[in-house]
Amino acid sequence: MAGGPGAYVFGQEERKELMDVIDSGYLFRYGTEGVDGFQHKVASFEQELAQKLGMKHAFATSSGTGALLCCLAALGIGAGDEVIVPGYTFIASISTIILANAIPVLAEVDDSLTIDPTKIEQLITPHTKAILPVHMLGNPCDMDAIMKIAKKHNLYVIEDCCQAFGASYKGKPVGSYGDIAAFSLNVFKTITAGDGGAVVTNDDLLYERAFGFHDQGHKPSRMGVEIGNRSIIGMNMRMNELTGAVSLAQLRKLDGILSTLREKKAKLKAHLAGLSNVSFRKLNDEAGECATLLTLLFDTPEVAERFCEKIGGKPIAYSGWHVYNNMEQLLGKVTGAAANCPFDCPKYESSRTYYKHMLPQTDFNTGRAVNISVGVVDKGLGAGFGININSSYEEIEQVGKQLREIILAL
Repeated sequence: MAGGPGAYVFGQEERKELMDVIDSGYLFRYGTEGVDGFQHKVASFEQELAQKLGMKHAFATSSGTGALLCCLAALGIGAGDEVIVPGYTFIASISTIILANAIPVLAEVDDSLTIDPTKIEQLITPHTKAILPVHMLGNPCDMDAIMKIAKKHNLYVIEDCCQAFGASYKGKPVGSYGDIAAFSLNVFKTITAGDGGAVVTNDDLLYERAFGFHDQGHKPSRMGVEIGNRSIIGMNMRMNELTGAVSLAQLRKLDGILSTLREKKAKLKAHLAGLSNVSFRKLNDEAGECATLLTLLFDTPEVAERFCEKIGGKPIAYSGWHVYNNMEQLLGKVTGAAANCPFDCPKYESSRTYYKHMLPQTDFNTGRAVNISVGVVDKGLGAGFGININSSYEEIEQVGKQLREIILAL
């Protein structure tokens, strides 16, 4: 089946949390403890998530996309503001900036397949308000370099942790470096509730604003119906108790999932040791990455394509709405002060146009990169071949030997 590692380890724990809610007959996330069978699964998930990440605040959302929108709203990012975001990421990282009426500024990725810190400063203008680094494919970004740039230029940092639930950088969880961060519980992520997300921050004001945006402007910590006292105009991105129940059970499995993935990835990777015609993507923190994928780097896109013919796959460059070149709803469009702005934007002082091959370094790196599944099995990420979290050691050895033979024959 396709999905992330969490989807492969569903069991009695998720069933028990779900049945608590179903038996209670109370599915709304707010209520009074001990009244009408209210189980407070969403609230428990939020509390345990904040504790696990060492963060002051966390709240659950209906999706990772919604979580990103909440982050942008909390920071007041809107009309005419520029946000620097990598050209290799799921489209939600870019589309949420547009939906906030702001302007995505696409940045190159390096051989870690995360944003290249050496290419950020040249993109900064007087309109730049934030950097949105994406911990892509479970690999934490170079947060030391990014935070140094942000501090120098007085920019916000929004961490997109949607593909890196549980990753860490230099001993600190991803999501704890920037001003605010978004996580995802989609079926292809490290842990899953089918869909869902979360926002974390240590800033009291950002928490209040982000929370209000996800819940019709309400202030945090309410558990029942509240009349008045709303701080901003918001939307409805709340998580329900059924999703919260699964999220809670999955969160409690996170450490075990990551430990298993790291062990099995190491065994698979060992079969490719010593090969001269392939390398691995740079890991900004090898101990802290999620190990959901093994990403191979070939010398050229042509060699990568020959390899993919043998495994029935495609290089990362072809992985759908994860590469800007494939985002047809973005290409040829203009954000900002252009007369043909497709988003009915106000006329800003800044504008950006998006077109194919505008990021040559990203094109080269995604063209020569191939994902082998370890925990995430997803053809949309170019990871339809490999192993999964439940693969036996015999299966890992078989796949490892097969990969080695194919690479040696290139």
